[in-house]
Amino acid sequence: MTMTLTAQRLRTYAGFIKLEHTIFSLPLIFAGLLLYTHGWPRARLIVLVILAAAGGRITAMGLNRLIDAEIDARNPRTQARELPRGVMRHAEAWLIVILAGLLYIGSAAAIAPVCLWLSPIPVALFVIYPYLKRWTVWSHAGLGLAWSMAPLGGWLAGAKQLSGVGEVGWLWLFSVLWVSGFDVIYATMDEAFDRSERLHSLPARLGRRRALQLAAVEHALAFACLALLWRQQLYSPVAFIWLVGIGLMFVWQHAVAERRPAFAFFQLNGVLGFLVLGLVITGMR
Repeated sequence: MTMTLTAQRLRTYAGFIKLEHTIFSLPLIFAGLLLYTHGWPRARLIVLVILAAAGGRITAMGLNRLIDAEIDARNPRTQARELPRGVMRHAEAWLIVILAGLLYIGSAAAIAPVCLWLSPIPVALFVIYPYLKRWTVWSHAGLGLAWSMAPLGGWLAGAKQLSGVGEVGWLWLFSVLWVSGFDVIYATMDEAFDRSERLHSLPARLGRRRALQLAAVEHALAFACLALLWRQQLYSPVAFIWLVGIGLMFVWQHAVAERRPAFAFFQLNGVLGFLVLGLVITGMR
């Protein structure tokens, strides 16, 4: 019985932290790292980067769930989440957030002092983001800015200084536009709810079709950023094939976004992140 209960709690905690969403950030973190190292770093740094990414992601997700718990309880799509359903206490959620935060801070400190000093910035952005939809339609851009810390953090883990951070500029801007765009796709699933709750999402403000058109523009600009990154820093025929694959993935997700937003948001964007990492790996010189 104890083992069964323990397994149930672990499944509950796993559902709460949604560790699988790390697939959106981890490829970008390593892409940023490789833009600096131009080759695979030592195993110790790889492990520390993975631990920092996992700790930071769990902290961000946990804070998001805690901040939005009351809204999630009113939303039919999210009522089954752990906190609204009552299968997990707020105290448990805070404990997970604290432990994950310690993992994140400890890993950042082990990488370099500058990583420790700057580590509060991504956390602060992820705390601010859930509140933005209560005030402004620019909430999607807020999430894009928060996620764009991934390639910056990866680059910083390799460089261990801020000098030369412009090398990751195109990848950073791609991240802002990419995540902002796919958050709009995600928000189409809550269009009616957001409107009824007076939450400020683009689908609630403009309607699904116009919001998806703006997301498509963001993703076109995101692809342009990657094309410039390829042309200026990753110029090779093999890398160009990966670039074409990324373009096709963008086209595919917008072809199905209106009918299958969950598939476009999670599965296709999960693959797209690894295509970006492939672009960087094959373009390294």
